[in-house]
Amino acid sequence: MTLDEFFRIGTTVTLGSHTFEPEAIKAFARKYDPQIFHIDEEAARKSVLGGLCASGWHTSATWMKLNLEASMDAEGASWNGPGPVPEFGPSPGFKNLKWLKPVHAGETITFSRTALSHRAIASRPGWRMLSLRAEAFDSTGDKVLEFESAVLVKVGE
Repeated sequence: MTLDEFFRIGTTVTLGSHTFEPEAIKAFARKYDPQIFHIDEEAARKSVLGGLCASGWHTSATWMKLNLEASMDAEGASWNGPGPVPEFGPSPGFKNLKWLKPVHAGETITFSRTALSHRAIASRPGWRMLSLRAEAFDSTGDKVLEFESAVLVKVGE
């Protein structure tokens, strides 16, 4: 198996779905993003968003949780490439974060990732930088979240 095959370059992987329940939306918002349309249902109805909706940070954090769960489930499960099973490390960051549409209370969102490319890291032998596109879609297929991310991966080459 090549590294391109292992990383599934160009393939979109569904990470899972999550329903954003009103109480969870409010709890997250009270702790991390206490804007009125995330914590008060009546005020949210009168807001530009038209109803209680999840914080963009809540949707982003949910992507991360499902991504890690999918990575842990798959890590080593099908590895027959060079060297030992790859070790997933930290992320150096993300860019182009967009919250494209509100995620209202009760909506179920499906999250995905697409591996775009990978490259060797000269300063860290054995490590590669994996670039990803992260996305999330509501039940009508509308995209509600997107960003580009990267993660360090140690592979035996």
